[in-house]
Amino acid sequence: MYRKTKAKVHGLLHPEIIGDSHWDRIINGFIIVLIILNVAAVMIESVPSYRDSIEEQHFFHYFDLVSVIIFSIEYILRVWSSNHDPRYSHSIHGRLKYMISPAALIDLVAILPFYVHVFVGFDLRMLRIFRLMRFFRLFRLTAYSKASKLMKNVLKSKWNELSLAFILTTFLIVIAACLVYFAENPSQPDKFTSIPDTLWWAVVTLTTVGYGDMVPITILGKVFTTFILIAGVALLALPAGIITSGFLEENKKMKQPLDKKCPHCGMPINEGADHEAH
Repeated sequence: MYRKTKAKVHGLLHPEIIGDSHWDRIINGFIIVLIILNVAAVMIESVPSYRDSIEEQHFFHYFDLVSVIIFSIEYILRVWSSNHDPRYSHSIHGRLKYMISPAALIDLVAILPFYVHVFVGFDLRMLRIFRLMRFFRLFRLTAYSKASKLMKNVLKSKWNELSLAFILTTFLIVIAACLVYFAENPSQPDKFTSIPDTLWWAVVTLTTVGYGDMVPITILGKVFTTFILIAGVALLALPAGIITSGFLEENKKMKQPLDKKCPHCGMPINEGADHEAH
């Protein structure tokens, strides 16, 4: 009975596990609505007319209290049922291992500010912004499991190419900052004060944002900027192309039919080809 209850709780709190689909949807749907309401409360509470009202302050306080109680119960049940997973099978060490996993840490960070505020006594309401991290739990939904797996596979397969693109972009930003600093510093020492300060200009320019707070005025600076912009547009397009290529490859793999095998010899059967009888 104990093991069955633990297995049931573990399945209900992990929608990626095939279990009772009806209660899975109800429980996880409720948790997601509560997460969204908490995020909305954090946003609305920043409005002065709501923040300064005593009635609204009481409402937000009790809403936060009820939410934390629910999230705390969920967290405790997750930790308690975690050793049903073979990865955390040990009754003590397994649960401790689960508690330092990324998913469990996100759950803990979401409720910890409230208890720190209660027991320590400091006003730590701003730390409730960490509750935004609970949005990461949306990826546990069964509906999103395939999409998140696809994204993970794309990043994993294209990690080397993306790392190279990031390194090249970093090199270009540093080179651009150095060139423009030496070209513009004599004419605008108050704008291009140092190479680290000019890095901000390089990032803004290469991303084509162009705030206009730092603008080259020398001929040499404008020439450098022209070449930097052309190189930047081409270089920043690399990650988009790499990720798109990765998605196409992974999508093609997912759509490939599984190889059919002969039930007698186990050899693959080619479509349209006759297979000898064994």
